[in-house]
Amino acid sequence: MPAPTSPAPAPGATGTVTTNVPSRLDRLPWSRWHWMIVIGLGTVWILDGLEVTTVGNIAGRLSEEGSGLSITSAQVTGIAAALYVAGACAGALFFGWLTDRYGRKKLFMITLVVYLSATALTALSFDAWWFFAFRFLTGFGIGGEYAAINSAIDELIPARFRGRVDLIINGTYWLGAIGGALLSIVMLNTDIFPKDLGWRLTFALGVVLGLVILLVRRHVPESPRWQFIHGRGEQAEEVVSSVEEEIEEERGEPLPRPEGEITIEQRKSIGFGVIAKTVFGRYPKRAVLGLALFIGQAFLYNAITFGFGSILTTFFDVPTGGTGYYFAVIAAGNFLGPLLLGNLFDTLGRRVMISSTYLLSGLLLFGTAWLFDQGSLNAVTMTACWCVVLFFASAGASSAYLTVSEVFPMETRAMAIAFFYAIGTAAGGISGPLVFADLTKSGVVGDTVLAFQIGASLMCAAGLVAVFLAVKAERRSLEDIAAPLSTAPATAGTSSSATTAQAT
Repeated sequence: MPAPTSPAPAPGATGTVTTNVPSRLDRLPWSRWHWMIVIGLGTVWILDGLEVTTVGNIAGRLSEEGSGLSITSAQVTGIAAALYVAGACAGALFFGWLTDRYGRKKLFMITLVVYLSATALTALSFDAWWFFAFRFLTGFGIGGEYAAINSAIDELIPARFRGRVDLIINGTYWLGAIGGALLSIVMLNTDIFPKDLGWRLTFALGVVLGLVILLVRRHVPESPRWQFIHGRGEQAEEVVSSVEEEIEEERGEPLPRPEGEITIEQRKSIGFGVIAKTVFGRYPKRAVLGLALFIGQAFLYNAITFGFGSILTTFFDVPTGGTGYYFAVIAAGNFLGPLLLGNLFDTLGRRVMISSTYLLSGLLLFGTAWLFDQGSLNAVTMTACWCVVLFFASAGASSAYLTVSEVFPMETRAMAIAFFYAIGTAAGGISGPLVFADLTKSGVVGDTVLAFQIGASLMCAAGLVAVFLAVKAERRSLEDIAAPLSTAPATAGTSSSATTAQAT
């Protein structure tokens, strides 16, 4: 068993500490413990996918007489969607700051509770303003989840698995989308449920699933990387030692010796000024990369997938109760992208895969827009085109979260995720649904083609940025990609774990 981290100040104290915790975590083989992390943290994206898809598919039903709400389909896919995204932006920034200050575990428990409470209250909507308010609060919770979850996952998963695991976890959003699409078929069937009850039950079922996830999440530990930087070296040692003992017992053999230590000056918190100076001063090119990736994928997904049901009903006369079948197929294509391509992000590398997935999805979307404009598509072929586009786009979009969570120093990680998510999503995710709802509502083919072309252009632009600025982070320790701000000057660079990454 590796020697304990030393010296180790008392919990909550600060000082200088030399630790091999990062190298110990990165050299771990895949185990049942890692599966527990994936299930406890990653499965929340299933809820997000379920939530967003459900709202998109029930938009037509909510606007019908007898639904229990006085609301239009355009308001659901436009105003409500924009409020959901606005809440997510605000929640990411608020909870991201708290995550870096108070720890990953506390916040990924709190954010899930906020998310589930708001979802439950959405099911009780009796007027449009109530529905809008709790769509905002639901987004507020999920935005906090993005910051807390992605930072925790990257800090707990070994470097050689980090790319594929992060992509697949973010891709599970689409498993929830499949569930939401199929669930809406049943819930919108008026032979089974009344118009004013079926859509409410879809939200209620999401809450039940979330409660199960909450029970599993209780067993996920705090990030040892966060602990040793924030003056809790003894707690970090306890977590890592218990994991090592569990894995050695599972494998029946001792673990290899870790290689590399890092010496850091512990601190309890980092101010906004330091975070901003680090992200934009030390790593300006990485900041540009993060913004480009998030804006491109946010506009594509939040603008277009929110309104896909409206496209089917407006242009292809698909009944509102049948849109779920088509969306389930598209969601499957989205999930298969990260699942089948994820390994290549760790082997071929980040730069090649990020740029190629963005560029391919953008070019394919241009092709889809042209075919749609020519009147060459029907509901089935349109869905097939979208499957191909989103197979690549989904892997690219997931890599945006991976990128900003691994290319900045650990003390800024949750806030970096929150910032780029909020800025990128605000640019593409708030304006996108509002603009797209108006374009599809017009019933004019050219208007919808324009929306497709805007999304395609932004994806291609982000892909070109990645060609030149993407960081070669594959199979590298987080501390090697971006040295912690707290690295003690006298010892920085004394090992592979403490190498100060070149600012790019």
